[in-house]
Amino acid sequence: MAERGTTRKKRHALSTRLWHWVNALSFFILFMSGLNISNAHRYLYWGDWGFMPEQAWLEVPRFPGWMTIPSYYSLAAARDWHVLFAWVFSLGLLLFMIAALRNGHFRYDLVTRWRDWKPSAVWADIARHLKFDFRREGSKYNFLQKANYGLVIFILLPGMIFTGMAISPGMNAAWPWLLDVFGGRQSARSLHFIFAWLLFAFTVGHILLVLLTKPDEQIGDMITGGIDDEAA
Repeated sequence: MAERGTTRKKRHALSTRLWHWVNALSFFILFMSGLNISNAHRYLYWGDWGFMPEQAWLEVPRFPGWMTIPSYYSLAAARDWHVLFAWVFSLGLLLFMIAALRNGHFRYDLVTRWRDWKPSAVWADIARHLKFDFRREGSKYNFLQKANYGLVIFILLPGMIFTGMAISPGMNAAWPWLLDVFGGRQSARSLHFIFAWLLFAFTVGHILLVLLTKPDEQIGDMITGGIDDEAA
């Protein structure tokens, strides 16, 4: 984000744009390699232990090769892809958060106010969204956008990272308390699966909204930075 006080500043800071594209690539590789890993054992449990199908709360379908990385079943190869891009994913989020705190992106663009949470205001925002009207008052994003981005950045993305660390054998020796935080290995695995699919749903919704509302402009702005109309 450009410094406050400039007449024509970028709509999206360079740090935000870099993180957006690196995070998108990382997420899809993690998601698809995770589906390959899921094929190794397609049952999810709660607690610290579980193995038999009758103990599972969910039986996950077997995912076809066109949905997985690699395209053939290989637990070892899928884990290699997953671990590599988990580092990219995690460090990218950390650097983005540091940059967003320094340049004011969180403070200016994502913080909500108490009046934004009033039921009448929330409903009005929902009604506008249903009409594909994304007007905002003195801010880059409207309330629903802020709420969704806040949920993703502060809950779902960190949740993915920490549940992944909890079920990683390598991290268990360093931080054994992580499993206790999530209620056991199988609970952490189930939460990891839930977070992944919630992020996938958000991503699909995000892409659809971009395609339905000036896709050339929005994609171009996320590449070049665009111009912030509110500050022009």
